[in-house]
Amino acid sequence: MREGRAHCPISQPVRKACFPYQERSDYMVYKILTITTWLLSIIVSFYYTFHKPHDGHWHRRKIWHQNDAYHTAFRMNDIIASVYWLVLFILQGVYIAHLFSGTVELVNAACSVGSHFIINNLLHFAFVMVFVRSLFGWAELFVVLNFINLSSLYFRHPAYARFIHQPVVSGPLAWTFVAIYWNGAIMVPHSASLVARIFGNIFIWSILVYGLFFVIVYKDYTMGFNLSVLSAAIGVAQFFHQVIALQWIFAFVIMAVLFIATVVVAVPAATGRGVLITRDAERAPLLGE
Repeated sequence: MREGRAHCPISQPVRKACFPYQERSDYMVYKILTITTWLLSIIVSFYYTFHKPHDGHWHRRKIWHQNDAYHTAFRMNDIIASVYWLVLFILQGVYIAHLFSGTVELVNAACSVGSHFIINNLLHFAFVMVFVRSLFGWAELFVVLNFINLSSLYFRHPAYARFIHQPVVSGPLAWTFVAIYWNGAIMVPHSASLVARIFGNIFIWSILVYGLFFVIVYKDYTMGFNLSVLSAAIGVAQFFHQVIALQWIFAFVIMAVLFIATVVVAVPAATGRGVLITRDAERAPLLGE
């Protein structure tokens, strides 16, 4: 038994959790694709934060210059949103490190997201590439497809281990939901008009409804916190753009309610009286994708 393991550094349960064919080469391909697409997502995000594209027929701007060029009802504060993504990328790096763990349970859990994380990275890459080139219709398509991808991941296994749930599931999902409105508001004609802002005053409340759904139904305080941060990003940007307006007030109210709901759920979880993750989550990967 010991000699057999010496020739196979990847244990049988680990390979079975990751791939139905239990091939070591498939496992290596999975790790390579995960790391490659993650780095691709990071590189384009950082590059287009500081540089604008030099090709294309439409307006070519940096990511946050696009954000600032359109005074929509969902315009964000670039500092808060950038910090959100920086922390998310770091946490995703921690998640990827678990793919190389010597503990079978950790590798099983890390592999359980299957192809969803890879697809998320590719769609984020595509979104950034077309967004900075003002192809907002294509950008909306990619962000909606990613929302479907991440929603499918969430509802199939809502109780992942924390090192997976925040960086791979709830963090990207919260961003994608808000980005549908963020990019969508830019995409529509006359995005800074009174009619567009009235619709913005209405649709911003969907962030509260969406966040409370996860906090109440799934006791998921990470979704509540993520959406409260993104609501703050909207509120700060709207406040500095137009003090006498409703949108920043609504955004801060949503932020406050979601944050309070997050604390109400997170405190019992931290003290052991409420648990986001169950032991079923560790076995869920063995069910396969």
